[in-house]
Amino acid sequence: MQKPRPGRGDPAFCSRTRADAPRSRDPLVQVRVDLHLHSNYSHDGQSSLEDLIQRCAEVGLDRIALTDHNTVEGAMALAEMAPDLTIVGEEAKTREGEVIGLFITRRLPPYLRPEEVMDLIHEMGGLTYVPHPLDRHRANFRLERIIELADRIDIIETYNAWCEPAENQAAARLAVELEKVAATGSDAHAAEELGRSWMEIEDYTSPLDFLEKLRTARHVITASSGTGRRA
Repeated sequence: MQKPRPGRGDPAFCSRTRADAPRSRDPLVQVRVDLHLHSNYSHDGQSSLEDLIQRCAEVGLDRIALTDHNTVEGAMALAEMAPDLTIVGEEAKTREGEVIGLFITRRLPPYLRPEEVMDLIHEMGGLTYVPHPLDRHRANFRLERIIELADRIDIIETYNAWCEPAENQAAARLAVELEKVAATGSDAHAAEELGRSWMEIEDYTSPLDFLEKLRTARHVITASSGTGRRA
């Protein structure tokens, strides 16, 4: 039986590596975006902000969300240096799993209840993003808790470069069941890891417009994604 071809909103697996993967031919798709990555403002990040800017230019990324662990300082600095490139974000550790805030304006304190962190993000006009939700190797939520928190969740990461395939597949099923927007995240901790996976979306005018455009994003995962490191 012939396998169905990926459609809009589904990952597009490319045999090419990194940024030589072709852009979508859809004339409405204008922005290549990576929503989950780290700089040396994270305790485990390796790259400077300058390194990230240079790498984005090399691989053709138009927009990145810098989501350092428990700090927004690097993202704020990046927004000053490269405002057209930057979505200000943070990956905050809660008392349970981790939560990413996108389009935020101030730091998310760590070790709060997840409900508190998500409410803070929405109070700033931002979007809530649950990374690697079912990864057994990293801090994550119990499945029942994700379901309980569903009304507060905007985006579920359905592909993380460092998750096992079964964990990504389970996250994708969960996003469908909860009717949440899906995202692909490189979770890059070094500049050279950028440009291996990304999404292509129509340009947007606001966080809410971004969320709506993300529903029909093209997810691009290259052959080199998830090679060389385990987060």
